[in-house]
Amino acid sequence: MGFKLDHWDYLTFLVIIAAGISILLILLWIAGLPGKIALSRRHPDAEAVKIMGYAGFLAVVPWINAFIWAFKPTDTVDIRRFPEEEARAMEKEIGRLQGESRSPDKDGRDSDSDNSG
Repeated sequence: MGFKLDHWDYLTFLVIIAAGISILLILLWIAGLPGKIALSRRHPDAEAVKIMGYAGFLAVVPWINAFIWAFKPTDTVDIRRFPEEEARAMEKEIGRLQGESRSPDKDGRDSDSDNSG
């Protein structure tokens, strides 16, 4: 190269790498924001909002759609279940998306076997 690198050069490289990683983490946090909002609002389509937030981030318009979708009112009830069953199913799905462990029902069954028949 024609010159010798000293400790200031290595410190500069380290700062540039740290800044790049910080920018990447901030962009990932922003991309995941619609999904986090949807989960906190107990949105029935929270997983789809989360995926659309990450997948549509580079194109911007789908990310904006996901952001708006995360705030959409969620008074929809699935007509295949009674309201209590729908509420339990929503709580189970939100718990799964937030990474909570499964707990057995009052009957001693695993919560995944709720609607098996």
